[in-house]
Amino acid sequence: MRILKVEFDERLSALRENSYFENLPEMDLKRAADCTSLRQFERGEPLFWEGEPCAGLHIVQEGCIKLYRLSPHGRQYIVRLVQEKETFNEVSVFDQRGNPVNAEALEESQVWVVEAECIRQTVAANPDFAQKVINNLCANLRHLVQSVSEMAFYQVTHRLARLIQETRSEAARTPLTQDQMAARLGTVREVVARSLRELERSGAIRVEKRRITVADPRLLEQWIQGPWN
Repeated sequence: MRILKVEFDERLSALRENSYFENLPEMDLKRAADCTSLRQFERGEPLFWEGEPCAGLHIVQEGCIKLYRLSPHGRQYIVRLVQEKETFNEVSVFDQRGNPVNAEALEESQVWVVEAECIRQTVAANPDFAQKVINNLCANLRHLVQSVSEMAFYQVTHRLARLIQETRSEAARTPLTQDQMAARLGTVREVVARSLRELERSGAIRVEKRRITVADPRLLEQWIQGPWN
């Protein structure tokens, strides 16, 4: 990790572009910019580890960050891939406990970090900012509930079809490996490989040189809907 030297105006500009800070009063915005740094990470480099003290709110300037957890046996489950302009690690900012996940750069990435105490002070002083935080935490909770529901009600092949649909734009830039897909789906690589073959045999997708393309959107949508439709 390398902390980059950036001018104060650049920090202000970066915060203004983020949905949390875009309408923040100028005095509060400048206070937040004083507490903001830009960090650069190489591909495969960890940003932080689960259980470590929280460094602050993270905002991806460029690149892609993998948030994941490990089972006691070392099996990886990807909670989320974070893209440019998106934020993460809000939970530990506010409950003041250790990071709930591990974070790793999937490619060379630059990430803004706003100190946790500064964020908490901004929430206390600005109701509009606090409401944005609440809305984002609610959206994250709904996403987790949806993920748990899919794991309970859908077979892996149907969940894989949904993942392929949801990550088409991501895959165009950084294709997911079978291990990464397995981690996202809470399963293992061998099961993903079988499910990919099943989707390909049905004509829904094509797999060429490890890249997945949608061959028939209508068939893929049928897989997404589940076995009972």
